[in-house]
Amino acid sequence: MNNLFMETAVTLNNSFVKEWKDKGNRVVGFTCSFVPVEILHAAGILPYRIRGFGATEATIGDTYFGPFICSLPKSMLQLAGEGRFDFLDGAIITPGCDAMRRLDECWRKAGEDIAGIVPGFFFHFGVPHKYTSFTIEWFKDEIRRLMHDIEKHFGVTLSDEKLRGSIDLFNKSRTLLDELDKLRTADKPLLTGAQALAVMLSGSSMPREEYIAVLEQYLQDLKKNAKDITGKIRLMVVGSASDDVELMSLIEGDQALVVADNLCFGSRFHQGIIASDIDPVQALAERYLSKNDCPRMFGQYEARLKRISEQVTKARVDGVILQNIRFCDLHGAENGLMERDLESRGIPCLKIEREYGPMVEKGRLKMRVDAFLERISQRRHSA
Repeated sequence: MNNLFMETAVTLNNSFVKEWKDKGNRVVGFTCSFVPVEILHAAGILPYRIRGFGATEATIGDTYFGPFICSLPKSMLQLAGEGRFDFLDGAIITPGCDAMRRLDECWRKAGEDIAGIVPGFFFHFGVPHKYTSFTIEWFKDEIRRLMHDIEKHFGVTLSDEKLRGSIDLFNKSRTLLDELDKLRTADKPLLTGAQALAVMLSGSSMPREEYIAVLEQYLQDLKKNAKDITGKIRLMVVGSASDDVELMSLIEGDQALVVADNLCFGSRFHQGIIASDIDPVQALAERYLSKNDCPRMFGQYEARLKRISEQVTKARVDGVILQNIRFCDLHGAENGLMERDLESRGIPCLKIEREYGPMVEKGRLKMRVDAFLERISQRRHSA
């Protein structure tokens, strides 16, 4: 199972996507964890999390974005311009940040110069920056607008019954992923942070029914064939979008174990069960706007700090790595505050800035992580 998840996590057009397409089914990509994937599933469409993983250059990205901007959306545009997303029947772009908002504009513009790179269904999905009663109403309207355009473009009907069925199915997978998190945070963890990330990434590109079946078996196998990986420094990784299993492996090395995270490609993506006994649009709006622990949400820093502090205590974390992609204003600014406040509570922190994509900074990052682990080791010995 480890190999299956790892292969799926590091392959854009993986075997599950190919098999889905070979059956004549549709795939719609989305760029942000604020998109209610249950809507796509209810429409008979495979929800596919668009990533920039695998981009080896930025010639197209730099042409339309310019050089001084987050390299995640640039990598996404690079792959789109190279035709690497030609299996997508649609794309949903969300303004998670200004750089990601510009992906909508730049992808459309690049499509004027490079034929065939813009999918037939291309939707800009707005998300409020606050969680209040009036923004919930606004978000519900946006969800209904997305549903209407999906129905019109793909010739499907999205009934409340279908939505509730999809909500129940995704809730089941969220419960299983919560169980996976418990196995990570246990006194004797049963898997590494790299393995956990691969499992979660796989769920963003596999048919949900197949994913649940494979995940259930994986959890059973973990419990039966647990290996002793205790005695290592327990870390938590927080910050910018990170879908790079190699980066997680680099952080862990031989000395450490990432037992918790607060990443939109990681545990943050599956947190929060969706209510199944109320209007499904209301339920989706409330969960996706209230449970997504992202610094784009205005006025939520103190609550976010509290949740991360609670995760540190629950997972018995020895140190927190606060990482951000270069030019990521949201996490770059917040990580400075987070470092100050966590350190004041006695929680060692390492704040690092990195590029998204190929591990060109591997040596520098490894040196800084090793120094951080040495600091934690010395602290342990002097305690």
